[in-house]
Amino acid sequence: CCPIWPEDNSPCGEASGRGSCQDVVVSNSPVGTQFPFSGIDDRENWPIIFYNRTCQCQGNFMGYNCGECRFGYTGPNCTIRRTVIRKEIFRMSTAEKDKFIAYLNLAKRTISPDYVLSTGTYEQMNNGSNPMFADINVYDLFVWLHYYASRDAFLEDGSVWANIDFAHEAPGFLPWHRFFLLLWEREIQKVTGDENFTIPFWDWRDAQECEVCTDEF
Repeated sequence: CCPIWPEDNSPCGEASGRGSCQDVVVSNSPVGTQFPFSGIDDRENWPIIFYNRTCQCQGNFMGYNCGECRFGYTGPNCTIRRTVIRKEIFRMSTAEKDKFIAYLNLAKRTISPDYVLSTGTYEQMNNGSNPMFADINVYDLFVWLHYYASRDAFLEDGSVWANIDFAHEAPGFLPWHRFFLLLWEREIQKVTGDENFTIPFWDWRDAQECEVCTDEF
């Protein structure tokens, strides 16, 4: 599964030196004792349960077809360093806060041009002969990504196993969420055409209560 980069009509932009189509290599380390199952969850060998080739991007290129710049770079060849600054949410002006909410609402009304939602498991798709996918808006795409990484495991007898959360109760918690937020920020920039958009943050270090748990925020 190596998509075409439309600018040169080659998979992964290979004709332009952006990347190449490579086999997906997944870890062969045994599953930890926290997960006492094997071969029952689509996420165990993600993504080869669904596809086994993908774009390996070169240099500062990234994306599913190597058509974008790595985070922190811009320009036609992704060589220009670019820095944007995130702002503490309580230091945002009313106009900045209103724009942020407007951007989120726009993302909820914009169908993603690049991604679809899988509506069934690999088993339900019958080895790909019964594809089960649906369009999804840009905002809900990230709701779903977070859900998919942290949802319960579906067992063979139709029950679920809820004793571990793969996205939060493991060493990948910080790097996974860092990439998740960077990608979400990038998609909002693309939807709005505002390359300077950043996600506000809440500095909760000295908070005595949940200051953002209000109707306003």
